[in-house]
Amino acid sequence: MEDVFGWELLQIGAWGSSRELLARGRTRRQSLVATPGFSAGADIIARPANLPVTSDSIDAALLPHTLEFAPDPYAILREVDRVLVGEGQLLILGFRPWSLWGLRARATRNGFPPGMRRVLSGNLVREWLVLLGYEVVATTRYLYLSPWSRGPSHAKGTGRLRHPGLTYPLPAGAFLLKARKRVYTMTPIRPRLRERPTVLGGLVKPTTRSGL
Repeated sequence: MEDVFGWELLQIGAWGSSRELLARGRTRRQSLVATPGFSAGADIIARPANLPVTSDSIDAALLPHTLEFAPDPYAILREVDRVLVGEGQLLILGFRPWSLWGLRARATRNGFPPGMRRVLSGNLVREWLVLLGYEVVATTRYLYLSPWSRGPSHAKGTGRLRHPGLTYPLPAGAFLLKARKRVYTMTPIRPRLRERPTVLGGLVKPTTRSGL
């Protein structure tokens, strides 16, 4: 989040230890939106697809695996697009389908982590963002830990989250997409007025379009 500035950063969906992800935010304010049942430390309790937030009022939004738990992930993206200002930034975290994390999520009956409905590929999320008029400015792969590991605290800090190690040569388990909401202004083109023929002595002066 080093280049995410502005007034308000909105995290939509609880993940980890309450406000852990917001701790590195560089905006003036950071707010957490959570659904009922996951409201520890939340500022707003609401459905991600129906935010009680004014349109064009948020400078940046963070979706930590939020789309993967939603019945209609594209509806959440449309709602985030509504509240983001022009040139606002959107950060999306997701598991990679063909990683160990993605395979375990699909093989587990109730999802993994519990409640996960689907695993979305980074390419699909990118296509949705392009349809909404966003420009994907950065893509990062991370999570070089297996789903059966004891967690980052037992893997020498966060190094194993961002960089592969000799004990884990497999591809990364998750991705981060950073996109910017582009606003394209349209320059109106004035209609070209048709040239009126001039009259000389009662006769019409010929133009390039009229014969002699």
